[in-house]
Amino acid sequence: MIKITAAEVSKLRKMTGAGMMDCKNALKEAEGDFDEAIKVLRKKGQKVAAKRADRDSSEGAAIAKVNADKTVGAVISLNCETDFVAKNDDFVALANQFAEIALNCKDKDAFLAAEFKDGMSIADKVLEQTGVIGEKIEVGGFERIEAPYVGSYIHVGNKIAAVVGVSNAVTNADVLTKDLAMQVASMGATTLTYKDFDPAFIAAETEARIAAIEKENIELGRLGKTLKNVPQFISRAQLTDEVLAKAEEAAKAELKAEGKPEQIWDRILPGKMERFIADNTTLDLEQCLLDQDFIKDSKLSVADYVKTYGDVEVVGFKRVSLV
Repeated sequence: MIKITAAEVSKLRKMTGAGMMDCKNALKEAEGDFDEAIKVLRKKGQKVAAKRADRDSSEGAAIAKVNADKTVGAVISLNCETDFVAKNDDFVALANQFAEIALNCKDKDAFLAAEFKDGMSIADKVLEQTGVIGEKIEVGGFERIEAPYVGSYIHVGNKIAAVVGVSNAVTNADVLTKDLAMQVASMGATTLTYKDFDPAFIAAETEARIAAIEKENIELGRLGKTLKNVPQFISRAQLTDEVLAKAEEAAKAELKAEGKPEQIWDRILPGKMERFIADNTTLDLEQCLLDQDFIKDSKLSVADYVKTYGDVEVVGFKRVSLV
C-alpha cells in the first residue's frame, strides 16, 4: 500500500478545505494522485448531496463585494443547513472568495460555471464542500449591479447583504452608498419608487390589504378594542390631483365642523394632508426605497437624504437575505 505523508495530506487540505482524515483517505484511495483524490472528495459530495437533497438550507452567509473601481457590485449567499456551519470561519471565508468571483459573472449560471481554483468550477467546489461538511451546501442568492459608483453593506451576522449603485462619484459617495445599502438591507425595498409599480399590482394589493384590515377589525370590534384605519389607497400612484383635492376639502369640512377659525386653517391643513398621504401610501413605505423613511433620520425620506449629496441619483440596488 502506498504511504501517504503528512505533507501530502496538508497539501490536499489546503487545495480543498477538506478535513485531515478525509484528505488522507482520499489520497489512499487515489494511490497518492492528487487529481484523483479531488475526484474522490467530489464523489463523496455527490453522495451526501443526493441523501440531503430534500433538506432545508436556510442558514448560511450572505456576502456583498465591490470591485476596486467601485463600478461593479455583487451579492451572494452560500447556504447550509445549520447555524453552526454558517458561523464557521472557513465557511465564511469561502463565501467571501465566491463573492469576489461573482463580480466578474453576468448571472448565476455563469457564476456556477466560473473557475474557482485549479480548473475546479464554483459548482464543483460547492459539491466538494457538501461532502467535506456533511450538510447540504448550495449557492442560494446571486445578484450583481453595474453603476458609475457602487457601495455595499453586510448586516451583522452575514444574514443580509446589499449593494447600491448611484449615478456619479459625488463627494462622500462611499458614505451615501453604504447608508443606502444599509437601508435596503434593513427595510427590504423591492423597487426604487412607486412610479415603478404596475397598476394591476397596485389594484390587487389594495383590495387584499383592505380586506385583511376589515377582517381584523371584526375581531377587534368583538373584543372592544380600537379599530384600525381602513385606507382608501396604498400608494402615491393612486393619489391623483383630484384625490388630493377631495381629501383637502374633506379636511376643511372637518375643521369647520370642529369650529376651528378659518384664518388658522392654513396652519393645520398641511399636517392633515401629510397624515392623509402617510395613511394611504403604506405600500410605498414598505417596498419603495426612495419613498421610505430614512433609517438614520425618520424626518427625511430616502429621496430627500440623497438630495443632500447634490447632483446624484440612485440607479439600482440588489439584496440577498437568509432571514
